[in-house]
Amino acid sequence: MEPGDVLAIPEADAGFDVAVMIRVLHHFEDPAPVLAELGRIVKPGGWLVLEYANKRNLKSIARRVARRQSWSPFEAGSVEYKPFHYDHSPISVRRALRRAGFRVERTRAVSLFRLPALTRVVSPGLLARLEAPLQAPLGSITPGPSVFVLARKVGR
Repeated sequence: MEPGDVLAIPEADAGFDVAVMIRVLHHFEDPAPVLAELGRIVKPGGWLVLEYANKRNLKSIARRVARRQSWSPFEAGSVEYKPFHYDHSPISVRRALRRAGFRVERTRAVSLFRLPALTRVVSPGLLARLEAPLQAPLGSITPGPSVFVLARKVGR
């Protein structure tokens, strides 16, 4: 596919059992049209594996409390953190998924320990082992900078 085709994927309606979108959604200010297009191509009963950059992460919350950022991590919508890179609010992504015909089955909070000072002194392997058991239980409150979602396309 050519760049930009994610909003008009040249495939038939309900043509896929599974769609995977990782490290892409953060390039779109509004996730709804992208997720609607994925909803069009995934067949009923099919799956979507989605990763998105999370606006409501602990670092953003701390920066807001410390008055080091003007926007609230708790508001719906997206925020551009550098040109053409957007963090999305979990509620906005969930709403867009629902409108696109998906039901969220599982959510994982990831990159919980993505702190430069920490990664300089603790091995990535150890951080991954420490994070793994936290991803599912913390998924519903999404404290990490990235969120993974497993969603099922509703319908027959």
